[in-house]
Amino acid sequence: MTQTKWRMKGRYIKNCNCLASCPCDTAGVPAPYRGCEGMAGMHIVEGNFGKVPLSGLNWVGIYHWPGALHEGNGTLQPFVDRKATPEQRNALLQILSGQAGNAWFEMLASIVTKVLEPQFVPIQFEFNKAKRRARVVIPGFLETVSEPLKIPATDKDQRVTVLMPEGMEYKEMEVAASAVLKGTGPIRFNHKGTHSSLALVDHTQSGLKA
Repeated sequence: MTQTKWRMKGRYIKNCNCLASCPCDTAGVPAPYRGCEGMAGMHIVEGNFGKVPLSGLNWVGIYHWPGALHEGNGTLQPFVDRKATPEQRNALLQILSGQAGNAWFEMLASIVTKVLEPQFVPIQFEFNKAKRRARVVIPGFLETVSEPLKIPATDKDQRVTVLMPEGMEYKEMEVAASAVLKGTGPIRFNHKGTHSSLALVDHTQSGLKA
């Protein structure tokens, strides 16, 4: 069967309970906690799934792993913009579940044991990579706010950029701090001052392009 060609180019955020910068990106092991929990989401600036347009839509995944990601047994709940049509919802869920190609989403699917019921809800998504600020809210499920890292001795903003030329998730990201990271639905957590990744990404069925 011919694989559907798709693209999601846009603004990507990942906020988790790790210290900044997230050691899962480098050492593959979360810290300071044994497990990993948080959210990842995207505002699609340009996108399509075959002939189905995806531009302008938001999606979020709220997750919990009891240990390092590669150890598996993760729990994930996907969220898609309520304004998405049935065709758009189906397209995004195929992508997020790893059924439509792309090594990053296929890998995630392989380490998730439990997928909770997808939700089609309003998603508030604010994002400014240059200022290292973002905010994502899903009423009843999630609130997270990213802000610049601070130099402890001076309280001045600090910029840290991570380059990952061979990355599957992103190739470059700004490190920020999660001033607020609350899961208030079935996957519950409450963290502050933890890691935030802010990136511009371009994913296709063949993998990460930028």
